[in-house]
Amino acid sequence: MKFWKMEGLGNDFVVVVGSHSFTTAEIVALCDRRRGVGADGVLVVIGEHGGVGMSYFNADGSEAEMCGNGLRCVARLAVDLGMTDRREFSVDTPLGPRRVKVSSSEVTAELGPVTVGEQRRIGERDFHLVSVGNPHAVSWVNDLDGIGLEVAGQALQDVFRGGINVEMARVDSPAGMSMRVWERGVGETNACGTGAVAAAAAGLAQGLTREKVEVRLVGGAAQVTLEEETSWITGPARLVYRGQWPG
Repeated sequence: MKFWKMEGLGNDFVVVVGSHSFTTAEIVALCDRRRGVGADGVLVVIGEHGGVGMSYFNADGSEAEMCGNGLRCVARLAVDLGMTDRREFSVDTPLGPRRVKVSSSEVTAELGPVTVGEQRRIGERDFHLVSVGNPHAVSWVNDLDGIGLEVAGQALQDVFRGGINVEMARVDSPAGMSMRVWERGVGETNACGTGAVAAAAAGLAQGLTREKVEVRLVGGAAQVTLEEETSWITGPARLVYRGQWPG
């Protein structure tokens, strides 16, 4: 099986093209960083009749509703492979079509409407619940190094049915924030596109940040733009290498 290894802000993926069906064990094997290719998840890309579609599976084999950095990688690969002759097009996702814009240095992807919900006290922290089509819990912190992200991330999986993505974020200015993320089905990752949008939306809802904000993650910085009906994220997406998986 031919695959492409891609990454966006250090959020890395095994990408396969075509109508592939994987078992949970196969996805876990592909994503294993010692015995497999190694990745945060697997992207399956379908291209036919000039259209592009995607589905995404976390490293533990669970299917996710959306992956922002994955969407940007799919857009880059679709252009590179000639699946489309346009630089601006739509990708079909489990949440519906999402617009993308591909340039030489970065990719902008539409992540759709964002809903900022209630604030909940869980353990010793307050979390703002946010939906970007997938669930997030955002907590404001002053110290990103000593936050115990792994403990908090794992604990919240037992609180929310189906799990939840957990963002620990610090507002640095009205136009910038820093963040670490614990993704359900994966663990801590270098970046999360929907997580960056969730944190930006929580900040905007509280009057802490503006509609346009730079979100600085472990793997690099992304630009988030929040509009009344949708949201956008811009950042790098690149091919790391291509290969052949046996079997």
